[in-house]
Amino acid sequence: MDSQTRLNLFVTLEALLVEQNVTKAAARLHLSQPAVSAQLSRLRDVFDDPLLLPAQRGMTPTAKAVELLDPLRQALDQVRSTVAHRAFDPATASLTVAIACTDYLHAAVIKPLVVALRTKAPGVRVALRNLDLAQLEAQMSRGDVDLALMTPEAAPPSLRTRHLFDERYVLIGRRGHPRLRAGITAKAFAQMEHVVVSLAGGGFVTPVDDALAAFGLRRDVVLSAASFLFVPEIVSQSDFVALVPERLVRERADMLQLIDPPFPVEGFAVGMVWHERSHAHAGQRWVRETIAASIDLRSDVPRNEG
Repeated sequence: MDSQTRLNLFVTLEALLVEQNVTKAAARLHLSQPAVSAQLSRLRDVFDDPLLLPAQRGMTPTAKAVELLDPLRQALDQVRSTVAHRAFDPATASLTVAIACTDYLHAAVIKPLVVALRTKAPGVRVALRNLDLAQLEAQMSRGDVDLALMTPEAAPPSLRTRHLFDERYVLIGRRGHPRLRAGITAKAFAQMEHVVVSLAGGGFVTPVDDALAAFGLRRDVVLSAASFLFVPEIVSQSDFVALVPERLVRERADMLQLIDPPFPVEGFAVGMVWHERSHAHAGQRWVRETIAASIDLRSDVPRNEG
């Protein structure tokens, strides 16, 4: 078997292991179903293993196949990376990238990305979409969404993921707030007027209230917002306080005080999620690397606790 034939077989195996369905793998590879079935037969001979077994819906990988997937992807990614770097020039390329994420990530990640692209890649446009977890896999399969910024653990298992950063919550209030001080107690925290964010709309209770209840406390929630973007503005013009993701506000020291909550508040991870169909695309790869680099550059921005 020559090297090109072996490479083609490995590409087919990767598609089969990801899709776990011959028809879907054939569509991804732009091959006929009989051609993919024939290649699967050859792969079974090569590895002396059935690799994929018929199941009620699609196919189930064998233990051997599961072991093969990660090293196979790494080897193929190295080939794709070599080709990609030769094929994409950000200074002259034209590309539209559809990115799905929450409004918080619009501000924390997308805004600096778009500004950077005007200098590095003026022909690259960004189309923002609301994140819809229930539809994400189908949207990516169709090409409606190229990249999602979200908690990687929530992504469907068929999609690729890359961790970007771990986010934490900070307590914010306006500059000069009469009762907001570093080292605030849980009791003093509960006695303030709070703004909470309910992405579904209308909710006044969050996991923070469960933590307060453990101290025998209950806070005064006066406003439930459907978006994090609204919160810094209303807090800066009132005596309200709010717990918000740190990256949303840590560069707004002119308007806000940022302090640690008086008790542990669980944060969350943020990562990139994308479909196999766009994994090897030179432009898409460049955008992902640019986002990752921008996060690294911004990771040391100092936090104000005035």
